[in-house]
Amino acid sequence: MSQDTDRWLRAVIAFGALLASAALWWPADAAAAARVKEIASVQGVRANQLVGYGLVVGLDGTGEQNAVTAQSLSAMLQSLGVTLPPGIVPQGRNSAAVMVTAELPAFAQPGQAIDIAVSSMGNAKSLRGGTLIMTPLRGADGEIYAIAQGNLIVGGAGASAGGSKVQINHLSAGRIPGGATVERSVPTPLYEGERLQLDLRANDYSTARAVADAINAAKGEGTAVPVDGRTVSVKMPAAGITRVNFMADIENLPVALERPAARIVLNPRTGSVVLNEAVTIGACAVAHGALAVTISSTPVVSQPNALGQGQTVAGEKADIAITQQGGSLVQLAAGTQLTDVVRALNALGATPQDLLAILQAMKAAGALNAELDVL
Repeated sequence: MSQDTDRWLRAVIAFGALLASAALWWPADAAAAARVKEIASVQGVRANQLVGYGLVVGLDGTGEQNAVTAQSLSAMLQSLGVTLPPGIVPQGRNSAAVMVTAELPAFAQPGQAIDIAVSSMGNAKSLRGGTLIMTPLRGADGEIYAIAQGNLIVGGAGASAGGSKVQINHLSAGRIPGGATVERSVPTPLYEGERLQLDLRANDYSTARAVADAINAAKGEGTAVPVDGRTVSVKMPAAGITRVNFMADIENLPVALERPAARIVLNPRTGSVVLNEAVTIGACAVAHGALAVTISSTPVVSQPNALGQGQTVAGEKADIAITQQGGSLVQLAAGTQLTDVVRALNALGATPQDLLAILQAMKAAGALNAELDVL
């Protein structure tokens, strides 16, 4: 095991020990407190995605020259009253075709500014120093909701000379803070109907009941009704400023959350393993050995005789060795707290990559009382 891997493993074990120590003083039956707005959102009150196609001009020779960009430049000039002669196309690499994306926030009104992201569509080398020409941004229904234009901010730099190239960060994408102006608002369900729906961010029946109980305790019995594990229906007062005050009151209500479901999150790409406090294990025995394959190559030169007609040939000789370390059988006692789980897994001396295989095998054997979530 390399020193970097060993240090990283020790950091993971130390973090696990910190979590385990926290589990020691946290009561098993204690309920965490959260506000309604942290665990639920109002149905229909959300951001909407916008997208548009535009041109970035003013590039210092770092743009692109192709049929798409040339056609777009010709169409833009024609819309401005400039008609090019037949067969004449704009030349140069000072422009680039781009896609413009943005999010229209909830309750956004005409005249307000929103941030936009600009990304190159072709082979432009850099968008640094460019200016986005007026670009309409459309929603999923095809309607124009905002108009974008402005100077790009590209958080990168690069230089090339003599076949060498140096680049920092990404040069083919940038942002324009406040670069789009809202032209159309989206209707909101806040002022429609007699009831409003709260959507929980996690499917949990006890959480839905706790949210409804908290609202009923503050606003009167029957105000909120849990529909299912993710939905709570709330009876709203008369339309107007009263509804805004009502929502401001209930979104800050404290909600007592029950202990979360046992879950383990595995990321095979990074080797990270995260366990929550509800994870427990049953009594089991685990053996995990390591298999190492070593390939060594030695240069070999074949030299012909002095009077021979052959040629000197260079080759190599490969030696392959397979070593399997013995995996001792370790007995793990049944654990009821996170500290016991962490201590039992650390006793194996396994790396995070080994833990991925061990935890999956324990789950298949029925000795792990948790759901595995693989990212």
